[in-house]
Parts: sequence; structure tokens; C-alpha cells
Amino acid sequence: MKINSIHLENFRNFDILDASFDDVNIIWGENAQGKTNLIEAIYLFTGAKSFRGAKDRELIKFNSEQSVLKIDFESNEREQNAQIVIKDKRSVSLNGIKNKGASELSNELKAVVFSPVHLSMVKDGPRERRYFIDNALCQIKSNYRKLLKEYNRALEQRNSLLKDMVKHPELDGMLYIWNQNLARIGAKIIFQRLKYIESLLPFAKQVYSGISRNKEEINLCYKGCSDFTFDVKEIENKLLRAFEETKIQDIVNKTTSKGPHRDDIEILINGKSARTYGSQGQQRSCVLAIKLAEAALLKEMTGVEPIALLDDVMSELDEGRQDYILNHIKSSQVFITCCDKEQILRLKDGKTIHIENGKITD
Repeated sequence: MKINSIHLENFRNFDILDASFDDVNIIWGENAQGKTNLIEAIYLFTGAKSFRGAKDRELIKFNSEQSVLKIDFESNEREQNAQIVIKDKRSVSLNGIKNKGASELSNELKAVVFSPVHLSMVKDGPRERRYFIDNALCQIKSNYRKLLKEYNRALEQRNSLLKDMVKHPELDGMLYIWNQNLARIGAKIIFQRLKYIESLLPFAKQVYSGISRNKEEINLCYKGCSDFTFDVKEIENKLLRAFEETKIQDIVNKTTSKGPHRDDIEILINGKSARTYGSQGQQRSCVLAIKLAEAALLKEMTGVEPIALLDDVMSELDEGRQDYILNHIKSSQVFITCCDKEQILRLKDGKTIHIENGKITD
């Protein structure tokens, strides 16, 4: 898998940008010039939303009506092209065929991204960790995105019913029906998450051990309304019991308090919470280990080496840790952003792209 070139119009701070790429691409320049914007544009072609949490409208250059993004790439042993137009909504075409959904792009192009914003995976609350695992599963399981949409739709309907039940307690029978529906879909989501963590953990342990020079051990633990096993029906039954146990609370609060939308993935270092007890360096190393493990697992499960998008990855790391990280991504196409290109070139040769004020300069 390789991206050969990209064309951007009215995207973020770019008027027009054209760039061709090599196996290793070092995107350098001062802060706030557009380095991260470029790898953000590339990431959109995986079918995902912005890894920076931006809404589509925020991606369009100020005072412009729309953004146009095009790439030429190699995937599944053939040359392909794709286009994204962002206006009132996002429209996609693949190899000249329009009205393709995000899932069509995700089948053709896969990427793993590290950005300083991902440190929130350790530092912030459960939402960020759920987002990581759900996004990773969307790249591996073609039906997982649909499963999430079904769950969120059922969740909205249950919450709407809870609000009505404040004045209409006779709707209790309908609530049980929605409990069953939500538990059925939620059990499939939790099962997929459990299986993914089980598969991801050995890779994360190996990488983190290398980063920490065998001094520390990382662990991942799924936290939900119960201790779950790898049995979908048992998970479904536990969710049903949880919905019944919290029914009164949910009616009072008019929201669903239990389920995969509230679950967490605890990140541990030597058995202790990385969020509570980890240092800045340990927390950064955890995210790097998980991201590199994600890439390794993606390759193992799909047979495709994902593109690696590394935004400001080398900050606060010594030479030994920088070398270790680069050695684990050397077989994939890599995009690395930095302020000082010499820092990266000292470790690995690559094509350099200098961005200044939204333009590529010599």
C-alpha cells in the first residue's frame, strides 16, 4: 500500500497543494504552517473522520465553499485514485465511481496515525479510549461501523423513551423491548472489543518493553458494567440485567447509564493506572506502543502494511527510543512531521517536504 501523490484545494490553510511521495516522507517546517494538515488530509482517505476531532465544515478553508482532495495510490496490487469533496456533507468517489461511502475507502486504504492529540487516550476520560478501539476495529471489521450506527440509533431511541416515561410510566413494557435490542447489539460490540484487546496486547507488550528497555510492562483491561467473557449470549444477558438494575436511575436521569457507550479500557504500567500514576514520558510511550501495536495487528489480520502517519512523534524521546520506533515502521510507507528535518534525517533517509504558510517550498 502506497500513496503516490495528493492534490488539495481549499483544505485547512492550503489554497492549492500538490505533492508526490516516496517510501519515507519527512514533512518539516515551523509550527502552524500546515504540516499536520497534510497528514490529516491523507488520513481522511481511510474513510475515518479527522483524527483531530474537527467537524467536516472546519476542514474547509476560510471563505471557501468546499474542499477537494484527490490522491493516486497503490492498493490491492493495482493503481487507484480517490476523491473527497467536503461541502454540506462529504462525498466520495473511488476510481471515478461516485457516491461511495466511507467504508469503500477503508477497504482500500488503511493507516495508523500518531499525533500529540492522542495523548488524550491516556490523559483524558474513557471516551478517547473507546474512540481508539472503535476506530481500529472499523479498519479491520467491515461490518463494525454499521454495528456502531445501529447501537447509537437504538441508544437514542431508548433515551427518548426514558424521557417520555417520566410522565408515562405505562411505557415500561416498551422499555423492556428496547433493553433487549440494545443488549443484543451492545453484546456484539463488547465481544469485538474484547477480542481486539486480546489480539492487540501481545504486540503492545513487545513494543513497550522495547521502548522502556525491558524496565516496565504495559497492560490493557476492559472495564464495563460487569466482568465479560468471550460469549456473546452471556454478555447480552449481563447487559440486560444491568439495564434492569439501573432502570429507576435511568428514568430519573433520562439517559442510559450502562452499556458499551460508557465502558472504558484501562491502561496499566506495572499494574498501576498510567493515567493516574504514569509520568509524561510513560504516558507518551504507552500511546506509541499501542499505536505501533495497532499497525502490526492490522497487518497480521488484513495482510496489508498500513501507512504510518507520525505527527511530532519524536518530541521528548531520546535517540535510543527514536531509533526503536523507526525500526518498527521501516517496512511501511511513512509520513513524519517535525520542525527540524536534521533530527529525523540523522536516523533515516527520506524525501523531505518543506511547508511554509500553506505552501511547499524548496
